Amino acid sequence: MNIKVLYFARIKESVNYSTEEIALPVDISNINTLKAFLAKRGEIWADLFSGKQVVRAAINHELVDDMMAIHDGDEVAFFPPVTGG
Repeated sequence: MNIKVLYFARIKESVNYSTEEIALPVDISNINTLKAFLAKRGEIWADLFSGKQVVRAAINHELVDDMMAIHDGDEVAFFPPVTGG
């Protein structure tokens, strides 16, 4: 399965890029397993995606929870929680 991943705000700053195409292993089926997969990339990735920090996700421009399924061709965006005032 191939997806496009977008990173925003502090996540983009931490990983030093804003987008990438990823060919996922067959066992990556939802946002939670995608985060675990990304967390294995190294210390910065683990800090962002292992659950220590809140990272929100959207699939195809729709805000989703971590159990939402990912499908071939999806666009997944990760961003920190938004605060307002």
